[in-house]
Parts: sequence; C-alpha cells; structure tokens
Amino acid sequence: MPKIDYAGVPRTGEALPKKNRRAVAARLARYYMMYKWRVAAAFALMLGSNLFALLGPWLSGKAIDAIDSPAGVDFAAVGYYCLLMAVFYVVSAGLSYLLSVLMVKLSQRIVKTMRQDVFDKILALPVGDIDRVAAGDLINRISYDISTVNASLSNDVLQAATGIVTVIGALVGMIAVSPPLLGVFAVTIPISLLITVLRGKTMRPLFRKRSAKLAELNGFSEEMLSGLNTIRAYGREEEITAKFRVKNTEAADAYYKADYIASLIGPSVNFVNNFGTVLISAAGAFFYLYGKIGLGAISSFLLYARRFSGPVNEFANIIREIQSALAAAERVFRLLDRPSEAADAPGAKVLSDVKGKVEFKNVRFGYEEGEDVIGDLSFTAEPGQTVAIVGPTGAGKTTLVNLMMRFYDPRGGSILLDGEDIRGYTRKSLRAAFTMVLQDTWLFEGTVFENIAYGKEGATRGEVKRAAEEAHIADFIEGLPDGYDTVLTDGGSLSKGQKQLLTIARAMLSPAKLLILDEATSNVDTRTELLIRDAMARLMKGRTCFVIAHRLTTVRSADLILVVKGGDIVERGRHEELLQREGFYSEIYEAQFE
Repeated sequence: MPKIDYAGVPRTGEALPKKNRRAVAARLARYYMMYKWRVAAAFALMLGSNLFALLGPWLSGKAIDAIDSPAGVDFAAVGYYCLLMAVFYVVSAGLSYLLSVLMVKLSQRIVKTMRQDVFDKILALPVGDIDRVAAGDLINRISYDISTVNASLSNDVLQAATGIVTVIGALVGMIAVSPPLLGVFAVTIPISLLITVLRGKTMRPLFRKRSAKLAELNGFSEEMLSGLNTIRAYGREEEITAKFRVKNTEAADAYYKADYIASLIGPSVNFVNNFGTVLISAAGAFFYLYGKIGLGAISSFLLYARRFSGPVNEFANIIREIQSALAAAERVFRLLDRPSEAADAPGAKVLSDVKGKVEFKNVRFGYEEGEDVIGDLSFTAEPGQTVAIVGPTGAGKTTLVNLMMRFYDPRGGSILLDGEDIRGYTRKSLRAAFTMVLQDTWLFEGTVFENIAYGKEGATRGEVKRAAEEAHIADFIEGLPDGYDTVLTDGGSLSKGQKQLLTIARAMLSPAKLLILDEATSNVDTRTELLIRDAMARLMKGRTCFVIAHRLTTVRSADLILVVKGGDIVERGRHEELLQREGFYSEIYEAQFE
C-alpha cells in the first residue's frame, strides 16, 4: 500500500487560508480557557507592566519642566519625578519578569495538553490511517508543529498583546501631551504602516519557502542517515553527497533571500522613524519658540512616539510568526479531527475462555476501493492447530493476520472466532487473545526484564527467567553487565537474532490462546534456529498458531498449509500432500532447495 501524506494536512511551510485562521485561533483559545485564571493573571500583569512603563515618558517630561522652570531649577521636584520614574520602571520590569515566567509555564501546560491529545489520538487512529502516513509525518506533528505553536504561545502572543497595549497607551499619551505634534507625527504613521504591510506581503512567501526547503533538507537527511550502511555497502556516498549538496544549497539560498530582503526593509523603517523624529523635533522647536509647548512636553512626546513606532515596526514579524504557528496548529487539529478507530458494536462482548477455533468465510478485502487484495477466501483453523501461510511477497499473507486482529475489517464475508463473528467482540479483548512474534522486532527503552515482562501484566521475576531459558536467551542475559536489569536503548548493541529471541521470550509469557509468527525466525541463524525449535514447539503447544513464512523448513510440521497467491488460496494441505501434487507449493519448495 503506497505511503502518502496525511489526508487534508498541509505540509510544513504551506500557507494557512484566511478563512481557517479564525477557526484555528478560536480553537487555540479554548486551550487557553482551560487555564483561564492563569490567563487572567497574565493579562493583569501585562496591563500593569505596560501602564507603569508608559508613565515613564510623562514623568520624564515633568522632570524636564522642573529644570526649565522660569523660577529656576526645582531640585526637589526633579528628584521626586526621577525617583518616581525609577520606581515605576522597576515595578514594570518586575511585573514583566513575572509575566514572562507565567507565560512560559502557561504555554508549557497548553503544549503538554495538546501533545498528550495528539499522542492519544494517534493510538486511537485506525491502523489503515497509520499505514497511509508518510514516514516521520506523525512525529513531525508531535515535535516540530507543536514546538512551533509553543514558541508562538510563549513569545509571539505576548509580544502582540504587549504591542497593542503599548501602541494604544502611547497614542493616548501623545494626544494628552500635544495634539498639534500628533498631527505632525501622523505624516509618518501611514508610511510606516505601508512599509509594514508591504514587508509582510513580501516576506511571507519567502519565509514559507524557507521553511519548506528546510523541511525537505531534514527529511532527506533523516532518510539517508537511516540507510547509511546500505549507502556505504553500495558505494553511493558521492551520489548522496551530491544530492545533499543540492538540497543544502537550496535551503541556504532560501534563507539568504529571506534574510536579505528582511535586512533591506529594516533600514527603511528606521529611516522613516528617524525622519519622524526630525519632524517632531523641528515642529516642537517651532511651537516652543512661540510658547505653545514646553521642553518637557516635547521630550515626553518624542519618547511616546518611539514607543508607538517600536511595536508597529515589529508587527509584520509578529504576525508572520503567529501565522506560522496557526498553520502548525491547523495541521495538529486536522490530525486530532481524524476519525478514531470505529467504536465497538453496540452490545459487543468481552472475549473470554477462548478455545481458539478460527474460520474465514468468503472473506473479501482490499486496501483501496475496487482493488481486492483478498477475494472470496475461506478456511478453518481448529483449536490447537498450526496453520502455515506461505506464498510470494504481496500475496496477502500479513493481511490475513491484520484481519484476524481487526486492524482492518473485511469488505465482504466474515471471520469467526469460536463460532462467533469477531465484530461481536470488543477490540481490546479480541486482540488480547493473540500474542505474536514479528519479523520486525520491537524493543523499548527499559530493562531486559521490562521488555520480556511486557508479554504478561504482572509477570514475576521467576516467570521472566523461565521464559528466557525456554527461548535460549537466558545465558546471554545473565552475561550482561546488570543481567535482567540491564537497560536497553533501542535494542542497544544487540544483534538481530538476540532481539528476536527476546521477543520470543516475551511471547512465551503471554497466556493468549492464539499465536502469530510472522517470519519469526528470519533474523535467526541456522544454529540458533535449531536451538529454539523445541522452545517454539512448547510455545505453540495448546495454541492455535498462524505461521507466516517464506522459509518452508519452518512449516513442514504444520497441520495445515495455506498457499496464497494473488489474494486467494490456491492450495491447501500438509507438507507431504502438497509436494505430491506438484503444484505451486512444490515449485516454491524446489526453488528454495535446488
């Protein structure tokens, strides 16, 4: 089945349509409202910090007026205003610090909740959806996208809110100080706003392209590094290096162009702001000469004008970052909105006292509509029987197992367990009736004991040791530095065969009556395979076993061999019977042992 990008989820670097921004922002706001008291405290701290800071220019003007007094310098007034100004700035800085700490904690709580929601959703998704996701796409949702949202929640939203309060407060201050000077300052405001708007329009596609190129470079690097041994084995280092050089150059060029244009816009905005300062100073001097305004008012107005211009200049950057965060949040939300695995049927029973009889009745299934992988398949596995499923790659062998465990449901026909349709059981209890050993071993970061004990809830030390002995891995474990308490990190330095033996030991602990062996000995050498045959026989005893294998030496003793080709069973029987028929099975057997 082809790997495709997650349906409906835009790639990293794609634009977020305007119509979606409000919906995504509203949904993020609901996460904020989960911590409404902290949000209220953050708003109060932000408001207080800005108001105290905005009183500074007014007090500065008062201090200058006290110096420029016709009666001479009023040192007491100057000292009073300067002390008050210092106190206000200290209080503003303190509130700003508390606000930053609170916002970091608040954003982390929101991101923690969001990340948990995403992880829980992934576990609840249908296996079919998981199979259709491009490699690393889900990890990108949990890591990169949520990290982008986190950065915006802790920084950009705060800057935007602070900027709005600062702009409004500075505007009020300028109006209060000198409406005529505000008229002069208004000449440069439209120019600043125009540059800001044009800056946003110019920079947005450049930064979007930069993000996309970086994502391509990261994806290529991850893919190549995961296959490094294969690349070296085929001597393709130079070829891969050349491809990396191209993608690296594209990413560097995208970064350069975005940063270059940004560096050109900055001086333009600064020029306009400085020109505005010149106009205000000139007009202020003119009004001062005619007694229309004092030096303190001019000073206060200039300080307020600077405070007004700062957030306006940064507005384009902040909006761009927030838009990037909204796009990342939309990708997360679209994943969260994917339908979970279908609920159990009303009245579904908890499977218990499993006997182990499995029946396929006219089962038909396809991953894509109109493209059947399995067509009209029927067979019966009696309790305790070993059923081997053999056939060429892509014949549908693993699909049979996925259907039995209800990772997928058939499009036609039915699958019965102990005489009842498996759709009448809860999925959790049905899957608990199976244990498996797969070709692709999975070991998690934890001790050897924890990895083996994963096969049975509440397994004791003694049970784990007995399972390890039956799997012929006990001697190896006891030779490790900390024995069963040795911590494995992604399998550590274990060989493939050793990892496989650990998963076999894990399966031996499970009380499940149904056993699936999917190429379970493919990573085990001949000597190890001989050592575990008797252990596998004990493992299979009393269980209904389904063995998927390419190596026909592992299926000779099976009670029933199903030869699958093109999604249909073309032959069935025991090993000797199938050889005598000289059919497809016989062809496979002879091809392996010629």
